[in-house]
Amino acid sequence: MSEIDKPQKFTPIQTELEAGKQYYWCRCGLSKKQPFCDGSHKDTGITPLAFTADESKSAWLCTCKKTSNPPYCDGTHKEINRLAGFE
Repeated sequence: MSEIDKPQKFTPIQTELEAGKQYYWCRCGLSKKQPFCDGSHKDTGITPLAFTADESKSAWLCTCKKTSNPPYCDGTHKEINRLAGFE
């Protein structure tokens, strides 16, 4: 199996958020600066999710892009990883 064909194992990324600061969460999955947008979505029709932290805190941000509570991880990656044979 080539590297391109290998399934990806998803894990959330713990991030320190600053109150009042605006962030752009990557929704396309192409960003090299996960979980944040780096502009790689250009020409995909997918745009990042802008959000402002309501308080300074540590948060787990989703990388599988299937969370029901974007940009925050809700554990959906566990089932995706299980189906891909990782767990």
